[in-house]
Amino acid sequence: MPEHTFRVNGEQVTVDVADDVRLLWVLRDILGITGPKYGCGINVCKACTSHLNGAAVNPCAIAVKDLQPTDELVTIEGLPGTVGKALHPMQQAWLDHDVVQCGYCQPGQIMAAVALVHQVTAEGRELTETDLDGLRNICRCGTYSRIREAIKAATKMM
Repeated sequence: MPEHTFRVNGEQVTVDVADDVRLLWVLRDILGITGPKYGCGINVCKACTSHLNGAAVNPCAIAVKDLQPTDELVTIEGLPGTVGKALHPMQQAWLDHDVVQCGYCQPGQIMAAVALVHQVTAEGRELTETDLDGLRNICRCGTYSRIREAIKAATKMM
C-alpha cells in the first residue's frame, strides 16, 4: 500500500493505506483520533469538521491521497494547542453557555465555529446573524440557540 504523510495536531504522521481511504477513517481507525465523529459519511452532517490548513473541512469527504506532507490538519484534540492553553476560547464558551446535550456533534460544531470566527476576523468585520445562519452543522438535540450564544461570546475572547 502507498504511504501518505501529512501533519495532524502539530505532528508529522505517515500512514500506509490505500489512496481512496477517507481521512476520517485514517484519523479514527489508524491514528486513534476520535474527536471527529462519523455521522453521515457523505459530507452533510458535518460531525467530523476539522481544520485543514486553517479552513473548515469534513474528513469524511477527503481521500488521504489528496493530502500533501505540508498539509496541517487540526482536530478538536489539537485545538487548544493553537492558542497554547488547556482549552480554546470556543471550548470555554461552550462550557460557560452549557451548550452540550448529547455532545456527539459538538467537536464539529466547535471546529466550524472557530473557522467561521477566523474568517470573519480576517475579513475585518463583525460576526453577524447571517454568518451564524451559514453554519450547517447538524445538532439532533437542537441546542442551536445555545450554540449561537457561545459563538458570540467566544468571538469576544478570540
